[in-house]
Amino acid sequence: MAVRKIRIFPDPVLRQKTDPVEEVDEGVRTLIADMIETMHAAPGVGLAAPQVGESRRIIVADPSSGEDPEAVLALINPVVLNAEGSQTCEEGCLSFPEVEVSIQRPERATLEGLLPDGRNVRIEVEGYLALILQHELDHLNGVLIIDYLGPVKRDLVKRKLRKRQRVEA
Repeated sequence: MAVRKIRIFPDPVLRQKTDPVEEVDEGVRTLIADMIETMHAAPGVGLAAPQVGESRRIIVADPSSGEDPEAVLALINPVVLNAEGSQTCEEGCLSFPEVEVSIQRPERATLEGLLPDGRNVRIEVEGYLALILQHELDHLNGVLIIDYLGPVKRDLVKRKLRKRQRVEA
């Protein structure tokens, strides 16, 4: 396992629609283990493969923030089958340091995908875990938290991030 570099906006991989995983093999399982380690090291509660530079349909989540190993979830080729209800929350993103955006999302969702062992799974989630998974699914489609902002706020966030990158360079 290894902690990978988290891609920060405006890295182009964050805007790409990801490719489905054709075969769940040892390389995919290694990527998932690396993603989980990277998410916990950040620290974060969710991570999508594009955030570590891999344009593949893989997400990981841990609503316990590393406190409960049983809470960690990894999904390959996830799809939302159904979503309902509504919740609004301030969301942050590891690819947007120090940025929070108020986003309205469904409160409950049913997802389908593959587990790291290759088995099909269908899960029903709600609340915080539903929010995390929907945020990570957005990443798989090149959708970012700034896309939920109006044009003026979006431009302010972009300028702030570009300025931060110049200072760090």
